Amino acid sequence: MEQSTATRPHRGDELTVKIDTLAHGGAGVARHNGYVLFVAGGIPGDTVRVAVGKAKRAYAEARTLEVLQPSPDRIAPLADHPGAPWQVIPYARQLEIKQQQVDDSLRRIGRLDGFTLEPIVAAVEQWRYRNKLEYSFGRDTDGRLICGFHAPGRWEEIVEVRDCMLASEAGNRAREEVVEWCRAQGLEPYDRRSGQGFLRNLVVREGRRTGELQVRLVTSPGRLDGESLAGALSGAPGLLWTRLESLGETTMGGQTELLAGAERLEEELGGLRVSISGEAFFQTNTEMAEQLYALAIEYAQLRGFERVYDLFCGIGTIGLLMAPRAAELWGLEIVEDAIADAIRNARRNEIDNARFFAGDVRLVLRELVERAGRPDVLVVDPPRAGLSQKVVRRVIEAAPKRIVYVSCNPTTLAPNAAQLVEAGYELTKVRPVDMFPQTPHVECVAQLERRAAS
Repeated sequence: MEQSTATRPHRGDELTVKIDTLAHGGAGVARHNGYVLFVAGGIPGDTVRVAVGKAKRAYAEARTLEVLQPSPDRIAPLADHPGAPWQVIPYARQLEIKQQQVDDSLRRIGRLDGFTLEPIVAAVEQWRYRNKLEYSFGRDTDGRLICGFHAPGRWEEIVEVRDCMLASEAGNRAREEVVEWCRAQGLEPYDRRSGQGFLRNLVVREGRRTGELQVRLVTSPGRLDGESLAGALSGAPGLLWTRLESLGETTMGGQTELLAGAERLEEELGGLRVSISGEAFFQTNTEMAEQLYALAIEYAQLRGFERVYDLFCGIGTIGLLMAPRAAELWGLEIVEDAIADAIRNARRNEIDNARFFAGDVRLVLRELVERAGRPDVLVVDPPRAGLSQKVVRRVIEAAPKRIVYVSCNPTTLAPNAAQLVEAGYELTKVRPVDMFPQTPHVECVAQLERRAAS
């Protein structure tokens, strides 16, 4: 029966509700006269006063205004940080929830069973674990230039961060030095409403093993005293300047210029020495990336004679770690700079059985199969949206004996795995990995085996 419009709340309504559970993505789930509310800032057991935002026929989004009665699980937050919404949940409980949400995604969304769900791998560090942070510039209520993160649910408002507890102390220091220099220069932040202004974003990357820093300032077109900025930074980090003309909030694209130091960041991972260009993807938790990739290698079950495909390979890290255990490795990635990094990384680590190519997986996977032969093992590490229908079809056509799926979103892994199971594969085992403590995000590795023809 359709929910009566009389009991449905409207945008701007303030309600008192109790949070029952957590949805995928981290919002609390509550009900008001049977109507579902997804509540930002609420955890199971909380009684909260909320403001209703976007309302639809079946549910509405809401944000917590006040915690009237806290959950027995709720703990005091350590940091004033919009990027750490789960810090009010004890870490052991965070792990339990993530484990359950992976299981729920596979069973409810993918309608899968018969697989082994292995225990979640806990994070090495619960704070200061990120090797990359993207900050945004804005103004506070006094008109002062600030740098921080978007306020939850408010794209135009920036919350200043002084000590980002997800970044290292060196990374925090680099951010503060850039901001102080920008204030001294009188530079204006970009206004997201009008599309006017200069300073847009600041990207700080760190080599956790090497201690190197890379700072990239993202601005609108204009003038910048790069020599002066480089002189304001301690520790001589690599300094890049990206100029963007687009109106959207992005740090990708545009024109990037090296102002000081090295163009690429050096890092070590799993015994590899890798070089990372400014826009190339690299897992943002180095310590846990090593565990994630070790798990992918374990699930690949390589014995030395296999042909391995690494799709969405980035700078080649997973493939290069697998290559010494295989006969040959072929990597595909659409970002040309990342492929250049992968080729360079193979050379510098003296890995000569790995080949990397730039191209769209949807369009070139068939060509790769014709050129290299069918893969024995196929590794795929797609973006959060998962694999498109066309890519799934191309993977099925390639007919690998084993698929290792590295997922950053169990809700997109589930339908992809279901499609592969329908095509003749068996989902054998899955293991979650906590790459991002204090957040609802969870990664996992899945193993799928091609069933023998009957």
